[in-house]
Amino acid sequence: MNTKTFDYIALAFIVIGAINWGLIGFFQFDLISTIFGGMASWVSRVIYAIVGICGLYSFTLFGRISSNTYSDE
Repeated sequence: MNTKTFDYIALAFIVIGAINWGLIGFFQFDLISTIFGGMASWVSRVIYAIVGICGLYSFTLFGRISSNTYSDE
């Protein structure tokens, strides 16, 4: 899997996390825990962990964007 594909996957998880945090902030509704059975569910915890790891991974995008890695590949 090339880096660009992984970047898009990470971005999708980051957007999911951002939408979930927006729902929590505006409506006190946690979509992930509602779908997957609350915070006690291991599936919810895995999804939260993946979103967190993707968020940390997104810091690498700053270096690649500034070094112009994404120019017409």
